[in-house]
Amino acid sequence: MQEFYPLTVTGIDHDTRDAVVVSLAPAKGDCETFRFRPGQYLTFRRDFDGEELRRSYSICATPEEGLRVGIKKVDGGAFSSFAKHELKVGDTLDALPPQGRFHAPEEAGEKHYLGFAAGSGITPVLSIAKSILQGSRQARFTLVYGNRQLSSVMFKSELGDLKDRYLDRLNVVHVFSGEAQEIELFSGRIDAEKCHALFGPWVSPKAEMAFICGPEAMMKDVAGALEEAGMPKEKIKFELFGAAQPGRAKMREAAQAARDSGDMVRATVILDGVSRSFTMPRSGQSVLDAAREHDIDAPFSCKAGVCSTCIGRVKSGEVEMMQNYALEDNEVADGLVLTCQCLPLSDEIVIEYEGH
Repeated sequence: MQEFYPLTVTGIDHDTRDAVVVSLAPAKGDCETFRFRPGQYLTFRRDFDGEELRRSYSICATPEEGLRVGIKKVDGGAFSSFAKHELKVGDTLDALPPQGRFHAPEEAGEKHYLGFAAGSGITPVLSIAKSILQGSRQARFTLVYGNRQLSSVMFKSELGDLKDRYLDRLNVVHVFSGEAQEIELFSGRIDAEKCHALFGPWVSPKAEMAFICGPEAMMKDVAGALEEAGMPKEKIKFELFGAAQPGRAKMREAAQAARDSGDMVRATVILDGVSRSFTMPRSGQSVLDAAREHDIDAPFSCKAGVCSTCIGRVKSGEVEMMQNYALEDNEVADGLVLTCQCLPLSDEIVIEYEGH
């Protein structure tokens, strides 16, 4: 069972017109539970008009600085609008313990690291960069950060302070898509063409590791450009702050059609050592949604194949994933799946949730 804990809001910094940085403190007995690795995220829950919403936001601090998350308001975003306009110091938020596998290495050594971020994607990359630079006196970090304009840059002052502190070890390249620059190279979007133009004089792709956080298209372009420049795929780490999801209306229609025709499969879910079996449509409904429909408290956060909260292991049967932005190829080969993206292929499937 996923257990949420209360976090007290201890500070609110309105970083830009659309973004807020929230400082949080766990209860005294929960401090160990909320230890985190730089780059991880917190999942919050809150009721809006009687509906529970869960939203994940990356931690932008190092463990020494405490819990801080960056939240950028999005159009129609209930939680981000609440955080920007209504949240107050002293309020409490329910959160899961830190999660995520997009994080800094244990030992940075004397290596050079790259970071590519767009918009609020800077949040986990900033945490990782600070951790690497603080953890080693020889490590270097190059950050390529894309925004629409200067006024939309999150953590602008903090990035400036970091540059002053690590003058010889931190290189920050700002790229603006809606604001002309003196050097044309720094105008436009971060895509494959921009990466190839930056490689060499401004950014060395011959780095130990690259961390990418931003929209799906940007992530794919940057990762592809790095691979073409010679960086091994396993050295490229990424986290999306959003992903295109299959049309929910079409999924519901497909699930209902399967129910009407009797095209059902038998699914068994093992959670906390307890097995529960039920029938579910062969198409149109994920294993996660089917489990929760049958009152099984299966863990989840984003439901978009981006985070790793809902990981399970296929014990028997066959499934396919609609999307996967969290598991490595070798993990998939080893039987791990994201249950929020899992559709059954065989007449019977058994899935056990990892860590439960």
